[in-house]
Amino acid sequence: MNDFSDLRGKVAAITGGSGIIGMTLVKGLCSAGVKVIILDLKPERGAATAAEMAARPDCGLAVSLGADVTDRESLIRARDQIRERFGSLDILINCAGGNKASATTKKEIIGKDRDLAGSFFELDIEGFDGVFDLNFKGTVLPTMILAEDMVKKGSGAILNISSMNAYRPLTKIPAYSAAKAAINNFTQWLAVHFAPAGVRVNAIAPGFLLTNQNRFLLTDEQTGEMTPRGKKIISATPMGRYAEPEELIGTMLYLLSETSSFVTGVVIPIDGGFSAYSGV
Repeated sequence: MNDFSDLRGKVAAITGGSGIIGMTLVKGLCSAGVKVIILDLKPERGAATAAEMAARPDCGLAVSLGADVTDRESLIRARDQIRERFGSLDILINCAGGNKASATTKKEIIGKDRDLAGSFFELDIEGFDGVFDLNFKGTVLPTMILAEDMVKKGSGAILNISSMNAYRPLTKIPAYSAAKAAINNFTQWLAVHFAPAGVRVNAIAPGFLLTNQNRFLLTDEQTGEMTPRGKKIISATPMGRYAEPEELIGTMLYLLSETSSFVTGVVIPIDGGFSAYSGV
């Protein structure tokens, strides 16, 4: 079976479902006939995304619930509403994430002049906390609350969203790179922990695409042209371009469907060859 028809009628919750990546994954789920619950910190934003999805002819059902991925009580309320309306989840996608300017250095490296301005030493530790809370805790806690029913019934699939930064950290963004590396490790750990219970856990590691979080690093705000950093990324990507968000959908559906029934604990790069290229 390779048409993903086994996903039709399944119930999926996705955190961060109103972002660029999240909304794209929601579209892919809808097109496969999955009933989608969008969990968003801002209920009005989630409701707008759900309404947009529901208007699509290929979308069966899309609803939204307010939830904060870093707050246990908020997630418990969302879980109780899901149970009341849909019963148990079949799929959980942990897509909430992002970077913060306060956890981003101005300089790529400290030069030979040893000038510390704009370097690691000027980062805001609260910015680090915020990035780890959103990305790592914001993956662990929703799984802890929302995956319990899947484990109890003995079936389900969890998909985490990693990044190419997890394999090779990029300059300027130490907190985000480290948080995504933690997600890779957690994905593998949880896959082993859940395997006997029939719940698979995998992740995708998108390559570089323009998002609200990285746009200020990759494009010049005034001209819209690529920054030197953006040019470096494109030159290190053999396919010579940024990813299109829709290019994540096929791998997502594969990892969620029974097509990958013996696949767990993997993180699949979708990176245009970035991870394979040495630069020479």
